[in-house]
Amino acid sequence: MSTKLSKSDYEKIDLSLTSDKEGIVLMEAPGRINLIGEHIDYNGGNVLPAAIDKCIYYTLKKNDSATISNVLSKNFSEGFSFDITIPEKPGDGWLSYLSGVLSEIDKIAPGKVTGFDCVLDSKLPIGSGISSSAALLCGFAKGLNELFELNIDDITIIKLCQNAERIFSGANVGVMDQFAVVKGKKDHFILLDCETLEYSTIPAAMGTNMLLLLNTNVSHNLADSAYNERRAQCESALEIISAKYPQVKTLVEATEEMVEEFKEELGVDRVKRAMHVIQEQKRVEATVEALKNNDFTLVGELLNASHDGLQNLYEVSCPELDFLAAYAKNDDRVLGARMMGGGFGGCTINLIDEKHVESFVTDASKAYKEACNLDLTAIPVKTNNGVSKIN
Repeated sequence: MSTKLSKSDYEKIDLSLTSDKEGIVLMEAPGRINLIGEHIDYNGGNVLPAAIDKCIYYTLKKNDSATISNVLSKNFSEGFSFDITIPEKPGDGWLSYLSGVLSEIDKIAPGKVTGFDCVLDSKLPIGSGISSSAALLCGFAKGLNELFELNIDDITIIKLCQNAERIFSGANVGVMDQFAVVKGKKDHFILLDCETLEYSTIPAAMGTNMLLLLNTNVSHNLADSAYNERRAQCESALEIISAKYPQVKTLVEATEEMVEEFKEELGVDRVKRAMHVIQEQKRVEATVEALKNNDFTLVGELLNASHDGLQNLYEVSCPELDFLAAYAKNDDRVLGARMMGGGFGGCTINLIDEKHVESFVTDASKAYKEACNLDLTAIPVKTNNGVSKIN
């Protein structure tokens, strides 16, 4: 059971970590984008994410306690003291996520983690769909791995953080976010097979084009959304199809013809979900080839098609996202755009020539304010390395 630190205790620990550098471990954990391949990670598909140049920063140091630790958040100006052997309740704020990581690490390296102090400072906008939760978990896990010399490999870090998020958020998340956050490579996308975890890197050289996120400032929460329902619908559709076609082990291996064959048994919703998954997998493959051929017009068209699928087949968009995607689609300055992330809020990702960014953001912000009565936040992003120690 955690206790909230007083202001004086918070300031004392913060000062100790910033003034005394001996024994300090500094880490940065990036957020992630996904160029294309949405909601197919947990269906065995290939995705095309990248770590980005917006990060959470960690400062960690051992303290003199066997089990009592202190964690401070610069963003929320609050801190907690807790016993690392007593897990926090799932869903009970950001500290419960960190407690989940500690629980998972203890299964691998029991008793190796002792008391520590940690300050985290996030430069990631929460609820924007750039995986602030995966960055929070993976940066913390990698930081503890460094601080206590646990020698846990990256794939194990990825899986334990995925499991921690599943338990402590209530969302049955796939592996893409954690993989991109840990294994990101600057100036590259990651072509990841979410079923086998085999991956390759695809150069992100886009000439004068760049990626621009437009944050709707509509918060989303996967645990409260239809995320788990969509996943269950996909699993059910796979079960029906694979009963006749046992060679279909994941939904992305099914065909549109198979879905049509079972449309009466599947029903309208499961047909839609399956069709999006199958079509989105094809769009990922086409996008990889388009990037290799420097065909950014085609990349943009594929982004637009991806949003259509997410809006009309997978039904995880919202009016604000649809407005921004449609606005970009009808603007010659933008090559393509789609909603990104779990859905129901967050960002659109836009492929745009850098010379048009300023004028487009000005015009889109005005239109969005008039249509949705909300302010728009523009977030230019570049690809980045995964979680790393700061020397």
